[in-house]
Amino acid sequence: MSLHKDKIRFWHMLDHAMEAMAMVQGKKRSDLNNDRMMELSLVRLVEIIDEAAARVGTNSREKYPSIPWLQIVGMRNRLIHGYDAVDLDVLWDTITDDLPPLIDELKKIRSS
Repeated sequence: MSLHKDKIRFWHMLDHAMEAMAMVQGKKRSDLNNDRMMELSLVRLVEIIDEAAARVGTNSREKYPSIPWLQIVGMRNRLIHGYDAVDLDVLWDTITDDLPPLIDELKKIRSS
């Protein structure tokens, strides 16, 4: 995998993570239960983050060990293969707890 393609994947991860964060701003976890469009949108945004991470090459993954690659790809697998049993609590926690530090790391990569 070329470094250029990996950089594009990093940007995809960052853009979609920021979009997910913007979508939940000012919302509560309970809002997710009552807004199917928000649920579907957030699932899709996280899927894209995870799929982009899965396509980042080994060299880039090793260069940025602060990114939890295995957990990110694992989340993608749970969302895709467990589409009929998405745990909205896990989805919410992923977005509100895990995306902010991921965004910080991706911004550092982008600026380097």
